Amino acid sequence: MDPEEQLRNEAWIGDAVLALFARSWLLRIGQGESSKDRNRLFELWVSNQFLSSFGEPTSVEAEIGRTYASGGLDAAFTFIEEKLLDRFVQTARKRGFNLTVVGRKTLPGAEITPRPTALPSQRPGGHRRIRSDH
Repeated sequence: MDPEEQLRNEAWIGDAVLALFARSWLLRIGQGESSKDRNRLFELWVSNQFLSSFGEPTSVEAEIGRTYASGGLDAAFTFIEEKLLDRFVQTARKRGFNLTVVGRKTLPGAEITPRPTALPSQRPGGHRRIRSDH
């Protein structure tokens, strides 16, 4: 297989893993969050614009795909948490979401229980505040 095709294949898998992580993470932190807001946050997570803040989006997705292939889903999720999560939260805040991530657990198989401090009540300035143990 030529290197370009291999990169695309790894990115294809990485894109799916990132989408699964994003949906799972949003459901954990977003109890009571409207589906419209959850969809907006999901679109941000998987957007080329967001991924380009780490490099070429296809290469970023391919790195996620390679991590999944070599270490499984737990390793890929840990990679995403360690490399992308903080910047995602910062980017979401700039878009009007007040996401707070505390007590992150990255151990494989660790159960992460969300503790929203404020279910999506509208904060002054249009910010939503969500607190999670993630």
